[in-house]
Amino acid sequence: MTDRTPRGGAAWALLLVAVALIIMLLQGCTVGPDYKRPDVDLPKDFGVVQSTVPAPEKWWSLFNDPVLEKLEEEALNHNHDLGAAAQRIEQARAQLSIARSDQLPSAGVEATRTRSRASSIGALPVPPEFVETNDNRLVARLSWELDFWGKYRRATEAARADLLASEAGRDAVRTSLVSDVARGYFALLALDRRLSALERSRQAWSESLGIQKKRMDLGAVSELDYRQIESELRANEALIPPVRLARARQESALALLLGRSPREVYTGTVERGDATLPSRVEVPSGVPSDLLLRRADLRQAEAQLHSSNARIGVARAAYFPQISLTGFFGGESQALRDLFTGPARTWSLAGDVLQPLFAGGQLRGGVDLADARTKEAAELYQKAVANAFKEVRDAITAQTELREAANAQAEREHSFTRTLELARLRYDNGAIGLFELLDTERQLLAARLDAIDAERDRRDAIVELYTALGA
Repeated sequence: MTDRTPRGGAAWALLLVAVALIIMLLQGCTVGPDYKRPDVDLPKDFGVVQSTVPAPEKWWSLFNDPVLEKLEEEALNHNHDLGAAAQRIEQARAQLSIARSDQLPSAGVEATRTRSRASSIGALPVPPEFVETNDNRLVARLSWELDFWGKYRRATEAARADLLASEAGRDAVRTSLVSDVARGYFALLALDRRLSALERSRQAWSESLGIQKKRMDLGAVSELDYRQIESELRANEALIPPVRLARARQESALALLLGRSPREVYTGTVERGDATLPSRVEVPSGVPSDLLLRRADLRQAEAQLHSSNARIGVARAAYFPQISLTGFFGGESQALRDLFTGPARTWSLAGDVLQPLFAGGQLRGGVDLADARTKEAAELYQKAVANAFKEVRDAITAQTELREAANAQAEREHSFTRTLELARLRYDNGAIGLFELLDTERQLLAARLDAIDAERDRRDAIVELYTALGA
């Protein structure tokens, strides 16, 4: 009996190895559709690029502003949204490890020691030597659900795609972050310039009011002229507080993007530099051929589609039998010293097959759900691709149009500056009235503010270009 037992255990072990080899040979038996990138109707000039110079990795260096570069680095190192996106990657990586582990056997060691006493006067008399007994057991357990239909391989494929989606999501957050910091910084510079222009205008009106007061006291002008200039001064003063408020809000919003502490957000200020607009930005006449790979949002959308597609296989595998192998090998004895002897050896091997027959529509519903989610992801991917080309087209067009608009506004401001000089000469000589002079003053201030906004818009257009190109 003891001689046949090892041979029987070896036979079962060989059978287990043979089954495992068969499973390995049948790895290609994986249900569910294989992933294929959807066909997309791309523009005809796809891949035609005017500039041969690749976009710089840190495109904000084009503005030649060390302060902007410093703020971008601070945001990349401390922004909380970017940090949270990095942790989502770690979560997806851990989930991939969990999903991949389902393809492998699970093994463990079980050790038990029990001491028990039976009744010596019960219904079934027990010999005195068996009233108190000991039992020692040490076995290695093994369980393995064979991935015969590829359920766990598809789940691992989906988890791997989720990891790629998380990495692309982090890159998308990074792209959005650097563009938001640049736009916020340019908005802050524009508000500084608006406030400076308004304060210079207020100072000029204040000086004019003082002169008019002396003239009125001398009887050279009427009180009406004096009150008109006073009203212009008050109107100008009313424009300043909203700009200060907008600047404070913009400063705190930018500090939040930089990942600063609550105390720094509340009490701190953001350093300013003097960004110089590039004289010319290399604008592509078409679309880069690797746009679908460069833009993080497109890579994320495709990875999500891939994940949903793989989960169709997971759902379909539920229709097929679940094949499991379980077993243990070890020893059991009353005396601890006999635990590792031949007579104490104990083992078991078992196979289990579970074929679902009726689940009340649960299995069909699971497949339909996975299929619908995949179709939804495909629609979102198509939309993301179309939106990417829209943003590129808009950004390319904005480069030309907003540059021309900024140049026109600058010329308009220059013209009104000269017009005001001439109007003052004519007013001093009595050729025009105060109303014409005040109107020219208002037009110059409006032109100056419009020029500031146009310059900010041109800066934003450069930011949008590199963001749209996935730089």
